[in-house]
Amino acid sequence: MTARILIVDDEDSIRDMLTLTLETAGFETCTAADAHAAEIQLADEQPDLVLLDWMLPGTSGLELARSLRRNPEHADLNIIMLTARGEEDSKVSGLEGGADDYITKPFSSRELISRIKALLRRQQPHLLDQPLVHGRLKLEPASQRVTVDGATLSLGPTEYRLLAFFMSHPDRVYSRDQLLDKVWGGNVYIDDRTVDVHVLRLRKSLKPAGLSQVIETVRGSGYRFARPSC
Repeated sequence: MTARILIVDDEDSIRDMLTLTLETAGFETCTAADAHAAEIQLADEQPDLVLLDWMLPGTSGLELARSLRRNPEHADLNIIMLTARGEEDSKVSGLEGGADDYITKPFSSRELISRIKALLRRQQPHLLDQPLVHGRLKLEPASQRVTVDGATLSLGPTEYRLLAFFMSHPDRVYSRDQLLDKVWGGNVYIDDRTVDVHVLRLRKSLKPAGLSQVIETVRGSGYRFARPSC
């Protein structure tokens, strides 16, 4: 799965530069110019990592980081603080405020990408094509094989992508529209009921192994992957 990164900076030129750098490196991006816009993007885009500028208009990046850490939905979100403040006290404040890493401006593209990959590797290894394992269920991105207790399951390409996304984001509810955007792609115009069809097919594929229940329906909201207990 490709990591999606939210860029939060009030300067258009910096957002554009970071967007180009990250997309050239193979990441997906979304952007926000202030804390309020960032909160909307966090809800809509479900990013894997946030590049957060310290000096934002209104609510500062540091205040936003603290707020995110107090929110259970974002407690595990990866945050890298970007700032021109190079003093030790500022770095300590940023890290204690909730940032996972801290990069002082100006910085090189190579350093930025390296820091991002290191953080994702440490906290979300599946984003770097590592196997995903939940109980008896294992998905191997390199070979695109899904196995239960070592036995291979037969999945269609869409069901495979859907399962990969669910296993990458367990215990979180996603609406049909969100799944269409993240699994099918934002530029694909199809009926959101298509999601229901593929969820049904995925459950049927998992049923012989006794795992159809891992894809839960959340009434009025969407679907959630529940980690199998064994």
